[in-house]
Amino acid sequence: MGAAELNEFDNNKSCIVFKKGQTIFSEHSFPNGIFCINEGKVKVVHIGNDGKEQIVRLLINGSLIGYRALLSETKYTASAIAIEESRLCFIPKNAFLKAIKTDANLSMQLIKLLASELGHAEQTITDIAQKTVRERMAEALLLLKEKYGLEPDGATINVTLSRDDIASLVGTVTETAIRLLAYYKQTKVVDLVGKKIKILDMNALVRSANIQY
Repeated sequence: MGAAELNEFDNNKSCIVFKKGQTIFSEHSFPNGIFCINEGKVKVVHIGNDGKEQIVRLLINGSLIGYRALLSETKYTASAIAIEESRLCFIPKNAFLKAIKTDANLSMQLIKLLASELGHAEQTITDIAQKTVRERMAEALLLLKEKYGLEPDGATINVTLSRDDIASLVGTVTETAIRLLAYYKQTKVVDLVGKKIKILDMNALVRSANIQY
């Protein structure tokens, strides 16, 4: 992104702090701009016909949110919710669209982001169709580790999610998620300390996920 576009963003952006559990934007509303995560963790969720949340993406510092709906001039197809207290910058629609029209590098970065999202969606569909729920649980734990890293002990995943959220990420019901976590604890693959998850045997977790890692 060029200096002119950066200055344009700096002149127009506003920074907002969202508390844990607070909605950043809601499904079916129209976007007025995009958000960039400066600090914190955010989940993007779709509400099913049964009213339950389905996590479709987990986001970290530096992630852009809401650009797909803005570019397609449609309503949001999902809601964004802060997993923990998070600081986000909001860039108004006009400033963002002006930047992508004048900055080829920014446009290419957005194309890459959209392509990455499509690839992730295709992989998720394949996993749900072909993998067992136990394999998907192991894969979800590895995803959380890759996305958010580990705490200073080198084993505890650096994010706190409810059991409902973990079930949503895996694509199962909460009771099954709790049972699978208990299984992995019993087999000494992970340890559970409150809502925190510590990986005790990375190799066993990778084998259980049935992926090339």
